[in-house]
Amino acid sequence: MTALAGFWQAGSGDGTALAGHACERMLAAQAVYAPDAPSVRVDGAATLGRRLHRLVPEDAHDRGVLRDAAGRLLAADIRIDNRAELEAALGVERPAGVSDASLLGVALDRWGLGALDRVVGDFAFAWWDAPERRLVLARDFFGQRPLHFHRGDGFVAFASMPKGLHALPQIRRCADPHAAAAFLALQTETGGASFFEGIEKVASGHLVVIDGNGVRTRRYWRPEPRPLMLPHADDYAEAMREQMDRAVTARLRGAIDHVGSTLSGGLDSATVAATAARLLAPSGGRVTALTAVPRAGFKSDPRDFADEGPAAARVAALYPNVTHVRVENRGSPLAALDRDAYLYERPMLNICNGVWANALRDAARARGVRVLLTGAMGNASFSHHGFDRLHQLLAHGRLLTLGREALALRRRGTRVGTIANAALGPLLPDALRAGVLRFTGRRRRLSDYSLVTPEAVPDPASQPAAWPVGTPGAAQLGLFAATDYGNYTKGVLGGWGIDLRDPTADRRLVEFCLSVPPEQYLAGGITRALARRAFADRLPPETANETRKGYQGADWFEGLDADRAALADEIAHIGRDSLAAGLIDLPRARALLADWPVGAQWQRDDQVMHYRLALLRGVSTGHFLRKVSGVN
Repeated sequence: MTALAGFWQAGSGDGTALAGHACERMLAAQAVYAPDAPSVRVDGAATLGRRLHRLVPEDAHDRGVLRDAAGRLLAADIRIDNRAELEAALGVERPAGVSDASLLGVALDRWGLGALDRVVGDFAFAWWDAPERRLVLARDFFGQRPLHFHRGDGFVAFASMPKGLHALPQIRRCADPHAAAAFLALQTETGGASFFEGIEKVASGHLVVIDGNGVRTRRYWRPEPRPLMLPHADDYAEAMREQMDRAVTARLRGAIDHVGSTLSGGLDSATVAATAARLLAPSGGRVTALTAVPRAGFKSDPRDFADEGPAAARVAALYPNVTHVRVENRGSPLAALDRDAYLYERPMLNICNGVWANALRDAARARGVRVLLTGAMGNASFSHHGFDRLHQLLAHGRLLTLGREALALRRRGTRVGTIANAALGPLLPDALRAGVLRFTGRRRRLSDYSLVTPEAVPDPASQPAAWPVGTPGAAQLGLFAATDYGNYTKGVLGGWGIDLRDPTADRRLVEFCLSVPPEQYLAGGITRALARRAFADRLPPETANETRKGYQGADWFEGLDADRAALADEIAHIGRDSLAAGLIDLPRARALLADWPVGAQWQRDDQVMHYRLALLRGVSTGHFLRKVSGVN
């Protein structure tokens, strides 16, 4: 990964000195994410810069900010996953000596912004088109690399992370109340808002063009799924295996002979870890598989799939080159609040998950892992549940098939409300659908799981849907739009020196999955049917057929219970911040602190919502807001 920065002094006059100084300040502020010395190039009043964190072999040939024959400048934070395809199409000579950034530069020179439809990988880049006097900013389809910008009085500045922009005296460091309120209300993170006033982000799958006519934003990734028609069900499984192998192979680049992988008891991470082990075995490579488990002796609710260690161990046991590491979930969810605010520059969605996630990263770093694979987006891609098939059957009048599928789902334990919502939900207005879900007990009120004050709740109608309900692939695409992961991946690199890579978020894999007919995902009442068939030969039968959802960090409340005094102090500090006090229901937070659960009460569903979701998300947001404003 790379830390980017740039400054364009618009208007007349030569702003070279100002732009260069500003760029250097922004790069220095982002040194935690990229240790190499800065590279800066100047074109009149525009300056682009980058600091490099070497992660793939070709980074040895990185030449910093690039300038082409026409005077265009390129600063890129990129890992290209289809290098061979691009090299062939571009006729690149000596490809082994060409960095990914240089290859992107050749693609932009040949195809212009059309290159965005051809480049596959994780990236964010800035392209100063000197002949056209325009600045282009872009991110990959899923936004795995962050990119932020500020439009000031007569200038534009950009940086990978907000701290780069805040290094400039012209840019005030103030939290954005609208973004914080939307986060508290669990609205999806679509659009270009960051968590800071005056700082915008390039949205995933978008490009931003800034020139003398203003700022224009365009979504360039618009998948239009065309149903894939293969002769047999086995052909879909074979094609899915090929896609997964390619996605994992691409993310092994730079890991040499040792890669880390998260490994839960579920289908997604198990498939990624097993595939990595298979691919590395011929060359003697190994996988360190890390599983978060509750402390020894913890007694969970019998309904919970809380200790995924034994299930993960069964997967690891199939592969001699896998070292399985159990990592206990210990510590307070409050302990990392300061570090999180500094590294990620945004509130954390679930700080309880941060406890075990940080423990896994600590264990990975201690074992020399530099690349950590995850399966975080598996549910949105290869292991899609397939419930949207029910609505499609209804929409096409295939009522007999719908009835058979609904009955098969019910026999396998799926709730009637879940089946009805999947079939009828897309036909109902949002308000009516929400009411039906609440009536059937499948949807709670916002106040049940959020501490946002009623007057601060954003109007849902003001937030356009990224992918309208009922459109092909909407269920999968909606998961990709829910959260912007760019700041998280950059923060993990800065905090642990580990590059998070998710093969299940590979663009080619995702587009393939969107083209798969819905009956491959849901058939005979079996959800995630294609993934179960495709990877049954790589996993133990128990894992391939697992229907429970794992509950990593089931003992989350123990660390919180032990840190109750610190929680009270944090709530008091948040109350001194005027912005936080207007967004977060602090009287309710204090009431929850006073009505503290004991014993088995912690594992009741209502207490999980009130404390794990509402209270701790409110604390995470409030802490972020007070750190921004300087209240301590």
